[in-house]
Amino acid sequence: MFTIKWNGDSVTILDQRLLPKKEVYNTYRHYRDVADSIRNMETRGAPAIGITAAMGIALAAQNVSFKNVDGFREEMNRVCDAFAATRPTAVNLFAAITRMKNIIAQGNDPAAVRQLLEKEAMAVYNEDIEANKAMGKNGSKYISDGDVVMTHCNAGALATGGYGTALGVIRAAVEQGKKIKVFACETRPYLQGARLTAWELLNDKIPVTLITDSMSGHFMRTGVIKKVIVGADRVAANGDVANKIGTYNHAVLAKENGIPFYVAAPLSTLDPATKSGEDIIIEERGIEEVAFVMDQQIAPEGISIRNPAFDVTPAKYVTAIITEKGVIENPATQGITKFLKS
Repeated sequence: MFTIKWNGDSVTILDQRLLPKKEVYNTYRHYRDVADSIRNMETRGAPAIGITAAMGIALAAQNVSFKNVDGFREEMNRVCDAFAATRPTAVNLFAAITRMKNIIAQGNDPAAVRQLLEKEAMAVYNEDIEANKAMGKNGSKYISDGDVVMTHCNAGALATGGYGTALGVIRAAVEQGKKIKVFACETRPYLQGARLTAWELLNDKIPVTLITDSMSGHFMRTGVIKKVIVGADRVAANGDVANKIGTYNHAVLAKENGIPFYVAAPLSTLDPATKSGEDIIIEERGIEEVAFVMDQQIAPEGISIRNPAFDVTPAKYVTAIITEKGVIENPATQGITKFLKS
């Protein structure tokens, strides 16, 4: 299984909308199709979105016919803007686009820039996998033998170049011989936990129990769940965390029940330019995701529906932020800026 692959003249993407029923890979030769794969949730997860955008921009460069460098740059900047418009919350997307834009701006030979963009896209991909493995190693010390760990949404190999962020920490603990059980919240409305996280862990033979989002408080209060670990789409300078909708609920419940709440996020997800969670743009998606479950309508027509895709968990609810560089303990007291400068 892989999430995304660069083929030299095309990009192949695992269609996560069809999991767990079907494992289907789509190959695209035009950047607009790659951008659409981000917009329509064919590929998702903050790190994977950044990788997909980088590969899509590299793909576009192969098809831009301008020999004049100014025309080439102008067209490529339009391509970058198209990817920036796909989803607003995950900062990894914009970090990857910035890397590609820097190459476009500095290059004077379109042919050479094309090669550099391909190289940079692969660097974004490879760096993500290495970061996930380092993150797993850094975070595994917080997971004890025999723990039952709860996670929300999907922060595994499917959401990254491979290995995973939150699930990467769990994988690393298992690889160290620790016997870990995972409770995966279903993650309404898109069911990333039920469809994707449960599928990943089942394939890895890591014991997993699926629960609805509203069950987490019960299992925390009764002492079943010992730790909570999630991924992130953006971490603000003060340590506030934007992640899949429902994360805030779990964090508050964890605090109430004295349960550690960890966030696993690569450096590319840390955004010191955003002061706090109040400044993070929260994507609002179509109402059909709430009104329907797997093409089955569950809500009456004409009902008012809201569908924010993410929420913000204030830093005071976060025990630690685990990165590939190290761990930010108690981020509410220090934020992320000092850590990034160290």
